[in-house]
Amino acid sequence: MRIALITPYGAEHRNGNWHTAARWAAFLRDGGHEVEVATEWNGGPADLMIALHARRSHKSIRAFAERYPARPLIVVLTGTDLYRDIRSDADAQASLDLAQRLVVLQERGVDELKAGHAAKTRVIYQSAPDIPHRPGFDDSFRVLVIGHLREEKDPFRAALASAHLPEASRVQILHLGRALSEEMAQTARLAESRLPRYRWLGEQTHAAVLEQLGRADLLVVSSVMEGGANVICEALAAGVPVLASAVSGNIGMLGERYPGYYPLEDEHRLAQQISRAETDREFYAELLRECRARRALMTPQREASALRQLVGEFEARGGQ
Repeated sequence: MRIALITPYGAEHRNGNWHTAARWAAFLRDGGHEVEVATEWNGGPADLMIALHARRSHKSIRAFAERYPARPLIVVLTGTDLYRDIRSDADAQASLDLAQRLVVLQERGVDELKAGHAAKTRVIYQSAPDIPHRPGFDDSFRVLVIGHLREEKDPFRAALASAHLPEASRVQILHLGRALSEEMAQTARLAESRLPRYRWLGEQTHAAVLEQLGRADLLVVSSVMEGGANVICEALAAGVPVLASAVSGNIGMLGERYPGYYPLEDEHRLAQQISRAETDREFYAELLRECRARRALMTPQREASALRQLVGEFEARGGQ
């Protein structure tokens, strides 16, 4: 099939939407499909459209539905879609109605949808290939925060938590990601100057991020909203346990009973969890066991199979 794959962000943004689009394009091409990736549909011929982001890709979604009303249209819901936009934004709501299938990236995403939309929804976990895990450069306990600096990520919670760690703690917090505003950059530089355990490394190539992850002891995902953080998949692929804010998207990735949550925007509890992971071997081992178990949901083979199966639903009826 000829597939138009729409993502609101191009390769230059190096964010989760782009990585998902690039990975899915490769999976679909390996499955024998012709795939064109674009930030906006140009009106060219396509048997099927997959659009990431109900609100940001709505223009392409609407245009495809008007040009090819009988052809399959799949909309992938992001965190801002699920936990903000579909509640109030007319474009996002219209995209839900126009789609023949919806995709959420973790099991709790379906809970945010009305019954009619939930009935046409599929869950596809994102994935990452195995990432070699190597010892760190020194005897510090390396905690990573990975993601661009923007409000939805609550990006400085781990930095704030570092101020509440015991004096003897070996924790060093490294933050990898571009500041999306000058205000965020100034805040990061101020945090570096006042919090000796915190370093902001700025934007990094994906290869550099994976290299750092392979040497980490812990990942913190502090987001206010998440559709299904790809960085969690990468941490699990590297054998690095995760501490995460107890929001729906993170719980949908790591499971209801995962012991590594902390209350959203609570740096005191996050500091306690970081300290416990550093000093309590049984707790750290428990985090590792749970992450290894969830890893089985997030392998490239499983993601590729689920995606091809979804497209196959429409191949079986000739794209109609």
